[in-house]
Amino acid sequence: MARKPRGRPRVLTVRSARYLSPNMIRVTFAGPELEGFPPNHEGANCKLVLPRDGESREAFEAHFKPDGSEERVHPVRTYTVRAFRAEGLELDIDFVAHGDDGPATRWAQQAKEGSFLGFRGPSQPKITEFYADWYLIAADLSALPVAEATLEAMPRDAKGTAIFEVPSKEDIRELRMPEGIEARWLVQPDVHQPSTAQQDFVRSMDWPEGVVQTCIAGESSVIRALRDHLHNERKVPKKDAYISGYWKIGLVEDEHQQMKREEAA
Repeated sequence: MARKPRGRPRVLTVRSARYLSPNMIRVTFAGPELEGFPPNHEGANCKLVLPRDGESREAFEAHFKPDGSEERVHPVRTYTVRAFRAEGLELDIDFVAHGDDGPATRWAQQAKEGSFLGFRGPSQPKITEFYADWYLIAADLSALPVAEATLEAMPRDAKGTAIFEVPSKEDIRELRMPEGIEARWLVQPDVHQPSTAQQDFVRSMDWPEGVVQTCIAGESSVIRALRDHLHNERKVPKKDAYISGYWKIGLVEDEHQQMKREEAA
């Protein structure tokens, strides 16, 4: 029997949900449950505990009481803190919605004012110090929230390149970033087919002098190729590189996390 994690998650309530683009939904949560949420954690991971289809809030919350069931019955998925506004106790989380039938996508597509889920975290932000002469950001739609948070946290005089791979031209939108960051958008319509677009672009770049910092995340095979190129050919030290696979074609999150653990062993 699967055991539920210790501790009660924050049960968050939806204030609003809207499409940022055809394949990205922003859900805003609000309420006293966000009291004490740590500031400056944009870009950090969090765990979302999703209610079962048709489950009432009362039944969902009862599961996490001290005398509740010990069985883990709710899907848990990893997401990114997009923004937190302490003055209004509001939290934004962005969800990809491109035909995936996963529980988080289904939940987000149906989310409306009053919807709820469980929240654990957040972890620490991915990059807390910016010291490079030049920055390389690369993300597919799943990693766009961490890329956006990183770009917004950078010094205003930062220079570099940001590469975004999205499934349609309609998913291209204005992002806040330093003027010295050049944004390049790559369109890959079928996200469930392997892509070399980001790798090809990075290989074709004129590499700058000085210290380079990276924030790169997305599909695992893409990330593996970029990691090998940056460490072995561009000689970017590991300490200067955040590079992480967020998902893998053909695997659900639990399977992908197991694969990452096995590769790291």
